[in-house]
Amino acid sequence: MISGFHHVAFRCKDASETVKFYRDILGLEFSLAIAEDHVPSTGEYSPYMHIFLKVGQANLAFFELPEESEMSRDLQTPTWVQHIALKLDSERELLKYKQKLESAGHEVLGPIDHGIFTSIYFHDPSGHRIELAADTALKYKGRLAVDELKALAEPMLEEWARTRRPPKHAQWLHKSKCLN
Repeated sequence: MISGFHHVAFRCKDASETVKFYRDILGLEFSLAIAEDHVPSTGEYSPYMHIFLKVGQANLAFFELPEESEMSRDLQTPTWVQHIALKLDSERELLKYKQKLESAGHEVLGPIDHGIFTSIYFHDPSGHRIELAADTALKYKGRLAVDELKALAEPMLEEWARTRRPPKHAQWLHKSKCLN
C-alpha cells in the first residue's frame, strides 16, 4: 500500500543556491546530498548533485546537472500550472512567510483566497513557481466546504470527461466570501 511520498524531484540551476533558499528562507531541513558520475537506474554518464530537503515525512529533491543542456520548462503549458505547493498550518503563518520573502527581495503574489485554502505564490532561484497554502474552515450548507467538494468530485470528473467544459457543481466555491 502506498503510504505517502518518499520524495518528489525537480531540476535546479544551482544546488547550493537552492539549499540556501529552501533552508534559510522557507525553513526546510537540508537532509541529504548524493553526487555521482553515472545514473544508477540507467548507467548513463551524467554527473549530478542530488539534494533532499525534508517536508513533513517526505522530501523535496532537486538535481543539479552541470553537463546537460540549459534548464527549461514545458513551453506548451501555461506558467501558472506547474508549481510546488507546500502546506502551512494557518493564514497567520502564510502572512509571516509573505513578509519574510518580500523582505528578502522576492516578488510575492497574494494572498489569494481559493475558498478552501488561501495561498501566496513566488519563484525559487531556479524559476520554479512555489505556492504556500493554508487551509481554511470555509463552510457550505452547514458542513466543511472541502467535504462538499469531495462529494462532488466523481460527478464533476464524469461531466468533464463527457464535455471537456468546467462543470458548475461547485460554482459556490468562488463566491466563498459570503458563505461563512
